[in-house]
Formats: sequence, C-alpha cells, structure tokens
Amino acid sequence: MDTILIKTVRVNGFRGLKNIEINLEPTTVLTGMNNAGKTSFLKALQVVFGNRHFLSFDDFHIEENSSISMITIDVLIVPLNEDASQNFSEDWEILLTTDRIKPSLDGDFVPLRTIVRFDEVRNTPTVKQYILEDWVDFEYGDPKHNWYELDNGNEVSFRFEEVPFFYMDAQRDILEDIKLKSSYIGKMLSKIEYTPEDIEDIENQIQSLNESAVEKSEILTIVKDALTELNSAMNSSNGGIEITPFTKKIRDLNKGLTINYGDGDNTFLMEYHGMGTRSWSSLLTLKAFIELFNTNSEKTNSVFFPIIAIEEPESHLHPNAQKRLYSQINSFKGQKIISTHSPYIASVANLREIRSFYKNNLVKIGALPMSTFQCEDIRKINRQVISTKGEIFFSKCIVLGEGETEEQALPVFFEKHFNGSSIEYGIDFIGVGSFGNYLPFIRFAESLNIPWFILSDNDDSGNVRTSVLRQLTTSGSAKQESDCIVFADNENDFEKQLINDGFQDEIKKVLLSLKTYTNEQHESVQKPRDEAEINGLSDEELYEYLTKEKAQFAPLVANEIVNSEKALPNKIINLFTKIATELNIEVQNG
Repeated sequence: MDTILIKTVRVNGFRGLKNIEINLEPTTVLTGMNNAGKTSFLKALQVVFGNRHFLSFDDFHIEENSSISMITIDVLIVPLNEDASQNFSEDWEILLTTDRIKPSLDGDFVPLRTIVRFDEVRNTPTVKQYILEDWVDFEYGDPKHNWYELDNGNEVSFRFEEVPFFYMDAQRDILEDIKLKSSYIGKMLSKIEYTPEDIEDIENQIQSLNESAVEKSEILTIVKDALTELNSAMNSSNGGIEITPFTKKIRDLNKGLTINYGDGDNTFLMEYHGMGTRSWSSLLTLKAFIELFNTNSEKTNSVFFPIIAIEEPESHLHPNAQKRLYSQINSFKGQKIISTHSPYIASVANLREIRSFYKNNLVKIGALPMSTFQCEDIRKINRQVISTKGEIFFSKCIVLGEGETEEQALPVFFEKHFNGSSIEYGIDFIGVGSFGNYLPFIRFAESLNIPWFILSDNDDSGNVRTSVLRQLTTSGSAKQESDCIVFADNENDFEKQLINDGFQDEIKKVLLSLKTYTNEQHESVQKPRDEAEINGLSDEELYEYLTKEKAQFAPLVANEIVNSEKALPNKIINLFTKIATELNIEVQNG
C-alpha cells in the first residue's frame, strides 16, 4: 500500500536537545541512558503533530543559565510506496496539497517547520507552522550555516486528522484508562452505538435481568421493600423504587465496564493482576483504537497514517514478554517510535531501526551505518555484541578486555580509584572472549557515539598488539591508539602484568585463602606446609596458578590489591585516567 514516512526530524532549542538530527524508519527504537533526550524527542514530535497543551517556559533549552528564545522543529515527509516510486500517490497528493509538496530529482518531499516562541505578555508559548522552500543539509552553504537559519518559508498549518499523533507514556494502567474519557479506551467506549431497535431489545433484557436478580435475592427484596417507605416520607404517590444490580441504560455501559483476564476458566478482574498485565493491556487498547480509526478510513476511502510514540513499553514486563511486545508494536499500522531502556527490546529490533541517544555535554544521535557493513559484519555485531551484551545499548562508556579476568577485576579497581561503583557511572566492562573479537564492539560503540576503551594483553610475540591495532584501523574510527587503548608490557597478559608490577604477595594471600581444611588438627598440620609451598613459588609458578582458574582468582586478587597499601597497577591507572578525561569525572580517591 502506498503511504508516507517521516524520514528526518531536526530539533533545536527544545529541552535538552540543542541541535540534533535523527533519521527514522517505519519502526524506530530509541536507546540510551536516562536523561539523554529520548522522551524530549517524542514530545518534540507531539509539538508538531499532537497536543501542545503541555508546553511551558521550561521547555526552552537552557544554555549558560539563560533560555534560548525559540524552538525550531523541522520534519521531512517523503512517500513510501510499494513500487519504490518517489512521488506521492494521488490520494496523498490531494491531502498534502501541491502547495506543500516539493518536487526534486530525488523525488517528492514535504519540508515542515514548527516554531515555538514565548509570549512574554501572555506568559505562554506560541506555535506557528511553515512550509520550507527546500530541505537543506544539516550544515549548508559557504560559509556554513545551521539548518535552522534557513528562511521559514510560508506560514501554513499542517495538522491533518488523517495523520493523527498518538503518545503513550510509561505510566499507563488499564484500570485508570477505563475511568478516563480522554484515554484511548475511554474514547472508544464513548463511541459505542446501537440501532434504536437494538437499544430497546438490550435494555428490555437488562430490565428483566434486574427484576429477576432482585426477586431471587432475599436481601435485595428486603432493601427494596424498606425503601418504598420513601413514598410516604416524600408525600409522593407516583414515585417508585428500582434496584438495578446491572446497568439500566445502554449509555451507562462504560461506567460499569470491567475486564477479566486469566487462564482457561479461571479469570480474574484486572484489579487482581499486576502492573505488567495492566500496562500491556493499556497498550493493546491503543492498537484497538488505531484499528478503529483505520476501519473508519477504509469505509470512506480516506488515507490514514498514524504516528505512534511509545515510552518504555517494557514497564513491569518480564524479558520474554518484552520481546513479544516489540513484535506486537511493530504490527501497528503507521510509523512507530519506541523509547526503551530494555536490552531485550533493543536486541530483537532490526539493527537499522536503532537510534542511540548519548549525552555528555550535548546530546548526540547514533545509528549503525548498515549500508557500509557486509553481511558478516552485521552477523558478528548481532551474535557477539547484542545477543550477549545487550545492556551496552545504555552504557555511558564501554571498557573492553580480552576475557573474564578483566571483566571481573576492573570493576573492583574502578570503585577503589573513583570511590564509586562502575554501575553508578554507567560504565560497562566487557570481556570479548579473544583478542581478535574487538572489531564488532568497536563498530557498535563508534556508530552509537558511546565512548570505548581497551585494556589489551601484549603477548604472543607482538601478534596480539598487531591484531588489536589492525581492528582499530579497520573500524574506521578517528581515534588513535593513545586515545583509547592501553597495552600491557611486551609479552605480558593481564595476569603476568600483575606479577611484574609486584603484586606477588597479594596473589599468594589469595591462593592461601582458597585452601580448605577438614578440622583444626588438619589445619594445624597442613597450613604451615601450604604457606611454605605457596610462599616459595617462583613468578612462573605463580603465573601458572593464576591462569588455571582465571575467573575464580580475578575478583579475589583485585580485592586483595585494593585492600593493600599499594597503589593500583600503573596500566590500570593509565586506563582510568583516559576514562576520567573522556567523561569529565573528578577522581575522588586515586
């Protein structure tokens, strides 16, 4: 079916979004840490296409303790046709009008601009909309200008009933929705219609049901008889008492509506279900509402293209349910933009649908350059990165090491050095499994604007170093070795570096702590022998011990080093210094 697509959105001066551009897909998944701008982007779309009543002075971007005076939001709409043609179909051309549609050699497009200013007199934001004469590059001209400096063009509204905007935030609950006329299910319930004949028939059935319920209940009969005394109290001869356990009028059906859900014959009111079921149910009522819209459009042969913004659809759902939920949302008609903190949703989305919001000083938007990747590149990113380490979609920084040793020891060292856990700082330490596996992680992090570093072994006669540097070059990163990679000394891996740095005593303490004894007598005899044996180990023998059970020794040795009076290993300090510089972290405890 021929339809349209919001291809590009640009935002300047709205909340934390100073100057961004994001290209969208029919379904787009927004990832990134908290407060990176995902919700702000969805609300910017709402300013263009939806309800703007939420706008206030606080929505204007603050820079150096003063607010920017104007918000600019540009939207590029293009045709999305089954035959890949690049002209709007006749129906869409009639709706959008030739005044708004701009033809070009690359196809038709509609360039929309929304400007928000703050009216000091009325103390409220004002919104105006325009049709741009052209769609320019993000930076254009010579000398360079920013896109938002382009002339606004002709002022004209572009709010269409055929292009409705639906926004669903993370605080949804089907129980609350049923109570609100403004909710999606509330709007549908208010539109329930029956023929006059059906109304009479149903209400007669309800009346009969009410009379039967009262007649067969001793309690309800006693209550009704008692209440008939109102007639004498009110001096009324025509009054009468009705007790209606069930809704009397069709128009009141929605007031008593309840939803039951369960397995088989055992169904329960929604009040007895958890927030996961209630949140999911609320989301599905949006789907029903959109389907109702679509049905009505088909009846009138009208075009219909909903824009659906959903915030944190994973709320309160277990991982498998989150994966299923993505496929359900993906089946909605129209264009879907999903903001999520779920690695499960991100992992089942198509890689081309991912847009990463990363914020340090400014918000940056990242996307994987799918057209530049070979099939094998995509497969490795899916298999090695996303399938096993999906949480790094939401990382502030990624630190890569060769294996489990680095993955377990580095967080211990980090907490000592920065006087705070790596989780608090949003930093993930990842063991990639082998020195040849860094490339997919580098490509992933580079594409999504996530800072990354490597703590690498340097053994195997220089082959490891050569391989790691080759992967850096192949990734296309503009970073140099000194920016992001710390190598162990020549012919050292992580364990051997610790020994060469003089931490033999700490390693030996760990080895002794792992010795077990059956009773006090056994300990008194065996422990001195164990101490003599372990304290007499050469560096080579100590290294053999360490490498037998890397995963077991790594956190124990790291903790022993942290608890000693010694400084952390130089290579570790070097790595952490690079991280602190990149993320502007002040070291509290070096």
